[in-house]
Formats: sequence, structure tokens, C-alpha cells
Amino acid sequence: MKQSAEAAGKQLFNVGICGLGTVGGGTLTLLQSKQEELVRRLGRTLRVTHVASRRRNPEFDYSGVQYSAEVFAVADDPAVDILVEVLGGTEPALALILRAIENGKHVVTANKALIAVHGNEIFAAARRRGVIVAYESAVAGGIPIIKALREGLAANSIQWLAGIINGTGNFIMTEMAQKGRSFEDVLKEAQALGYAEADPSFDVEGIDAAHKLTILASNAFGIALSFDKVYTEGISKVTTADVSYAEELGYRIKHLGIARITASGIEMRVHPTLISSQKLIANVNGVMNAVVVKGDSAGSTLYYGPGAGAKATASSVVADLIDIVRSYGGSEDVRPACVPALSFVSLRDDVPILKINEIECEYYLRISVRDRIGVMARISQILMQHSINIEALIQKEPDAAQSGEVIVPVVLLTGKVQESNMNKAIAAIEALPEVVERITRIRVELFDGDGN
Repeated sequence: MKQSAEAAGKQLFNVGICGLGTVGGGTLTLLQSKQEELVRRLGRTLRVTHVASRRRNPEFDYSGVQYSAEVFAVADDPAVDILVEVLGGTEPALALILRAIENGKHVVTANKALIAVHGNEIFAAARRRGVIVAYESAVAGGIPIIKALREGLAANSIQWLAGIINGTGNFIMTEMAQKGRSFEDVLKEAQALGYAEADPSFDVEGIDAAHKLTILASNAFGIALSFDKVYTEGISKVTTADVSYAEELGYRIKHLGIARITASGIEMRVHPTLISSQKLIANVNGVMNAVVVKGDSAGSTLYYGPGAGAKATASSVVADLIDIVRSYGGSEDVRPACVPALSFVSLRDDVPILKINEIECEYYLRISVRDRIGVMARISQILMQHSINIEALIQKEPDAAQSGEVIVPVVLLTGKVQESNMNKAIAAIEALPEVVERITRIRVELFDGDGN
């Protein structure tokens, strides 16, 4: 970003905030309450001069602040240096950000869906105009995971990362594990507490986590944003029985976003996952978020904290504002280098994104079978034919009866196998006359034996 001598010596930066919901209101309050400390950190002043929202919220202090009901008024305000977009959704957020960029304004956004889906276009526009688009608050709320990937771990080749990056899903899985409650029961409570929306699909079906994983993977591996290539699977089919069996085997079930680079390509997937109860991330409970990153030099590092909320997310928004102001040189005209939007100046296009049937991992299988002699031998034979090892087995006492026959749950942990091979084995097992319903399959992650 080229700067004039006047820009380098700029002492006052005007901020416009579009959206005064939880995050926008938290950002306004934080900037107003920390003026003195921010001046000490920056040697400059960050001042909110213009806000826009559909309704004027009387809870906020508008002293010296222009209010507009139209968000584009902020993007077109020549006095605003940095626009903060916290509207959510794609429109009008995309048009607003592109207008602000065209008008030469820097942008801070908490909009993970927008970055995941349209970030390539947004960053290209910002490069052409010579402005910064910052988005730390788009992933994991108050956890500075983007900064960790882009700066703190810049000397590492990232091998993999795995995260609990949706608090709603983690709250549900925690309640199911600790209190034996059903998914449906906990979801109702999550909605009542405001953790889940009336339509909870973005959270429980993994879409929100997939948006965040897209951004993390791009920063970890230096690839273009590729949301459409993330495999996404929700937690709505996980039962209390699965949670109990996992615990018996020494595992917990978490809804994880996983990105890994292998010799074959890059994995990007969100799904329920069995992880050892000894891992730190397995003990992240409630609405908290956590991300483990494995680098070749630093090894495994864990980032933990609140993934949402007014104060936590506003903290990340203001941190981005501080970084932008610091990109201007001071009186000595010294300016730190701007960090590329996705960590790398040059993005890779030579590594394929793997489809889910191309990945390799261990598996948890729950099979409901008629209690007949030889059924376990037939299941074992099918697995052996597909070169799949059984690592652990639970065969419970009969738990139900259908059509006068006793039904027995069989639970298996398998060795590592390619998903396409596992699909064939599952299809063959489901074709057995003794198998009475679809097999429950949950992927298992050992994280390369790493301690986290």
C-alpha cells in the first residue's frame, strides 16, 4: 500500500460502523471507552464519527457521531477512513464493502460467510485500490487465530489444523455427553438461551463452521478461498448412545473443522469426530471455541477462548483497526510491512482439494443387527475383504425387538482406511439380511499422536 507523506503523518483516523447489533454495538462501546489506552498504544486517535443501522438504538452514546439509516452513507462519507462492516449476510454487505474499497477506505469485517464465499473478489479489489481488508473477528470471536496463522506461525509450514469453531454445536455436544440428553432436547434449550437461531441449520449442520474453516485453511496453506470444496456434515444424527459408546472406548465426540495437507492434496472437512478424551481439545466444553494448529517448527499449539459475544468479537474488530493504523508510519516514517490478506503474497494453485471419499482416517461404526449366530463373523469377513482392521469392538446385550426378533448393537473402531473403501464395506454390510438399519459412521482423528 503506497502512502503519501501526509498519510504517513496522519494523527486522527475516523471510523464508520455499519450495523449496531451485538458486534457493532460492542465495537462502538469499546472504542469509546478505551480512547486513552488506544492513544497510548498508537500515538494516534481512533474515533467513531459515523454509524449506520436500520434503527437508532437509544442505548448507545452518539455524542459527536453522525447517525444514518442507510449503510452506504458511511461508505460514501469522505471523512471516514476505515469502515467496519458487521451486518452479516451477503447483501448488502458485499456491495457495501466493494463501495468502501472503491472509495479508498480500509475495511474491517466480522462477516465469515462473506469472506469465505466472496473473499477472493474482495481482496482482489482491495489490492487494486491499495487498501486493507481485515477480518480477524470473522473466525472464533475473541481468539486471535488469524493473526497466529499469518504472523506468529509464519516460519512454519502448517501440516494440519483442527477446531471447535461453532459454540452452538459444542454446547449441544457437551450437554449430550455430560447429562445424557438428546440432541433435540438440547437444541431447544440452545434456542431458548439465544445460542441457536429459530432455524439452527447454519450451526448444527456445519455451514457456519465450514465458512470459518475455509478462511483458516487458506491462511494455513496459502490457497485461494474455496468454500464450495469443504465437506460438511452436521451433528443432528448423533445419538446419546453414540456419545456413550464413544466414552466407553475412551473418546469424546466433537463437531470439528479439520484441514490437512497431505501428499495427495488438501483436506477440508467439517463433521462429528471421535477424539481421545485425553486430548486437550476434547475437554473444551460449552460454547467455547478452540483451534489446534500443527506446524513443522513450532509443533502443536492450542488457541482457546470465547467464539462469540459482544466484547470478545469487538476485541478482534478493534485489534484489526489498530493493525491498520499501525500500517501508517509515524514521525520517523517507518511502516511495518502489510501482511497479505491470506498470509501469502503468492497463493498456490498446484495442490488439489480432496473430495471426502479420497481422505483416509479411522472410523467408528454402530451396526444394529438381528441376534443370529455368525453375523459378527460375516461383518468381520466383509471388513477383511476391504483390508479394514477392527481395532476395538463392543457388542452389547439385546436392546430392542423388531418383528419378534432381538436387535443387538455392534460398535466397532477400525484402522485407517480410505473413505471410498469404507463406503464399499458399509454398503456390503448393510446388504446383509441381519442388518436392520443404516449404519452410523463417525470419523475418528488421532492427530498424528500429538499431545493436543
